[in-house]
Amino acid sequence: MDLSIYYQKIRDFAAAIPEPFPVIVSNETHDGGKKGILTEVTRDIAAKMVVEGLARLAEAAETEIFKLAQAEAQRLAEQAAQAAKVQLAVLSSDEISKLASITKPPTPVIKPSKG
Repeated sequence: MDLSIYYQKIRDFAAAIPEPFPVIVSNETHDGGKKGILTEVTRDIAAKMVVEGLARLAEAAETEIFKLAQAEAQRLAEQAAQAAKVQLAVLSSDEISKLASITKPPTPVIKPSKG
């Protein structure tokens, strides 16, 4: 195997990839690699994996589905992180009464009119 040709193929393929982080789809390999796993990688890694036959570039529809799934997963993770931040405070009945009196609006005093 001529290494200069191998690395030139990788450089040429990397230059042809328009996105800085393309999505690739794995191919089944003899060492246990699973077919159809989508992954977002750098341009150079994508080129290397495609040249070696370990993966192919994802089609536009596959990329869109992958990005939507990633966005949803991020939204759920952020939501779970926010839920974990909920704080609880245990108050005694005296403290609750004190808070209630502070937040209760004053009752208006109505004076009878003379006349």
